[in-house]
Amino acid sequence: MRALESAAVWAGARTALAVAMLAAWTVSSYAQPFTAGGSAPIGPAPAGVPVGEPQSLAPPPAVNLAVPGPADVLRPPAPIPLPVAPLPPPAQVERPPAPPPAAPALAPVVPPGQVALYLSARFGRDLPQVPGGILWRIFPDRPDAAGVLRPIREEKTAAPTLLLPPGGYIVHATMGHAHTLKKVQLRAETVREVFDIPAGGIRIEGKVGDTSIPAGQIHFDVYKGSQFETGDKRPISQNIMTGEVMLVPEGTYHIVSHYGDGNAVVRSDIRVQAARVTDVTVNHRAAMITLKLVTSEGGEALANTQWSVLTPGGDVIKESIGAFPRVVLAEGEYRVIARNEGRSFQHDFDVVPGVDREISVVAR
Repeated sequence: MRALESAAVWAGARTALAVAMLAAWTVSSYAQPFTAGGSAPIGPAPAGVPVGEPQSLAPPPAVNLAVPGPADVLRPPAPIPLPVAPLPPPAQVERPPAPPPAAPALAPVVPPGQVALYLSARFGRDLPQVPGGILWRIFPDRPDAAGVLRPIREEKTAAPTLLLPPGGYIVHATMGHAHTLKKVQLRAETVREVFDIPAGGIRIEGKVGDTSIPAGQIHFDVYKGSQFETGDKRPISQNIMTGEVMLVPEGTYHIVSHYGDGNAVVRSDIRVQAARVTDVTVNHRAAMITLKLVTSEGGEALANTQWSVLTPGGDVIKESIGAFPRVVLAEGEYRVIARNEGRSFQHDFDVVPGVDREISVVAR
């Protein structure tokens, strides 16, 4: 039994010695290079060892290998910060500067010896203010040495502010054919005057059926009052063209519309209201007729022909000279007489509203 124990102890000792020798050999193999045969060193022989003699393969003395501590443990390197260019600032949207707040209207500085006079006009009581188109004229309230009232100021703005010396004045406001005046007295304090101008507008056009008459072929005259009233029949305005706005005092007017230079004339009454534009459409029952004198049907027109257009009763409506005269005639029956080289020719024809046509007179 003891023999067995001794054998086991001896076997364990041999195993431990083999492990120690293997460990010592492994470490020296990294520290001492050998030739391929293991017989001679590559470098000079160590001191105390004869050259050419074989070296002992006995393990070198044990070397104390320190166990690496926490400071010797290899750790992954810390991340190296990469240089990053700074981001550009966000684009700034340029916005236009906000407009400054509107300054309140300032009253004019009134110098010594002057008085402020504020003027404005409206279309009437409880009606809108007149936005423009007014001519203001300021007169002294007394005539000059020649007995004439002469204007001392004129303004064309809708609501002017005037600086005048103290005294009496006559203020005259005109808007188209409408006007009014008022006497004012300026002393020391500011004076505000509102004028009532009860005026409206008239805008006229002419038509034949549903077709508008060209502006250059028609014009209008305007008279005060109805066409059936007696009294002054002088027009207040003449030769008004299509689309023009005429300003007049509110009231009744009659319009005379002239289409061409013949007998196509229409009269109509209208009513004008203040602060409004009255649109008027005048309907003509007429047509444009072209005349020509020919030697045969379809032939060329003869020049230097004298023309007379008459009613069936013999009243002359239009006379002219030429090869192709034109005349606007109202609906009805007519007779035309053509004279050329001492000879006269006549022809009867009818005019249908809106039917423009050519009338040929055959010289035979």
